[in-house]
Amino acid sequence: MGRVAELAGVSVRTLHHYDEIGLVQPSARSAIGYRAYSAGDVERLREVLAYRRLGFGLREIADLVDDPTTDAVAHLHRLRGLLLEQRDRAAAMVAAIDRELEARAMGIRTTPEEQLKVFGAQLYEAIGSAYPATRRTEPRIAAQIWDALGDAQTVLNVGAGTGSYEPADRNVTAVEPSAVMRGQRAAGSAPCVAAAAESLPFEDQSFDVAMAVSTVHHWGDPIAGLHEMRRVARRVVVLTFDTDEPGWQDRFWLTRDYLPEFAGVLAGFPSLAGMADAIGARAEPVPIPWDCADGFFEAYWRRPEAYLEEHVRRAMSVWTRVGPKVEQRAVGRLREDLASGRWEERNRDLSGLDAADLGLRLLVA
Repeated sequence: MGRVAELAGVSVRTLHHYDEIGLVQPSARSAIGYRAYSAGDVERLREVLAYRRLGFGLREIADLVDDPTTDAVAHLHRLRGLLLEQRDRAAAMVAAIDRELEARAMGIRTTPEEQLKVFGAQLYEAIGSAYPATRRTEPRIAAQIWDALGDAQTVLNVGAGTGSYEPADRNVTAVEPSAVMRGQRAAGSAPCVAAAAESLPFEDQSFDVAMAVSTVHHWGDPIAGLHEMRRVARRVVVLTFDTDEPGWQDRFWLTRDYLPEFAGVLAGFPSLAGMADAIGARAEPVPIPWDCADGFFEAYWRRPEAYLEEHVRRAMSVWTRVGPKVEQRAVGRLREDLASGRWEERNRDLSGLDAADLGLRLLVA
């Protein structure tokens, strides 16, 4: 026990406590009778310590590690998702600190209320509230997705987030690793399982169709997640993004003229052809309406002023990924070009379009 405590960075007293409450009990004995940890015990201890360091209480941890539907791989995927969520939270706080430093350098003092809102307990709630405020179901895109579902009655929504695009007339089960997103799902929405796409806790062919909407780029291993969707469902429908076309980053004026770093955000993202091959799918273009209700990254292609709004950008993961300095530069240049008329001059051809093809694709298998 002393050696395990040393390796794990905890006290022997902590391990004794875990043993006493039945959380992690050594299942072996040494030749002279000392308690010893088997490989399975160590694996369980690792999970307990990881959840503990993420802030979970011991009763919550006991429920998590005793869940019979979750194996070691599923725990690793869940922990990875929680850590990424924690990383994004830290990045948002760093961005808030940078804005505060910039304001102070200009002689601007934030109010006590603003300071508490940005740096206090409300920080993540404020960040999270931006998502449901701007990310809503776009009916025209939903119609295309739901048409692809066909006559499916049982639907698995993978990476479901707050529940946008879940069809109300089907039997839906949602999967979402983020506790923040799960907490924002509306009352009465589909039951939601805490799991990762790469390790779905369902039997083979459990659903008529598995769907995933604008989420694949958040997965640690997109191809593995797609294979899992194919395993648990007879058909698969995925809304994703096409980076196969040469010069794809020039399709959208924001990435072409202001945010070339966007290409780096998707570095390593699988090709559309690779994703289609993984599930045996065909690809359909998904036009984005000029007045799109869902505030994803490309949604405001004909409403450029929206990208100047902080709450709009906070609901787009791209800005967190590129960092505050890049964000401030891009937004500053856009603001200047809108004021001078340069943006309108460059993009005057957009004013007559009702919809645009900016690379959004629906994979249907």
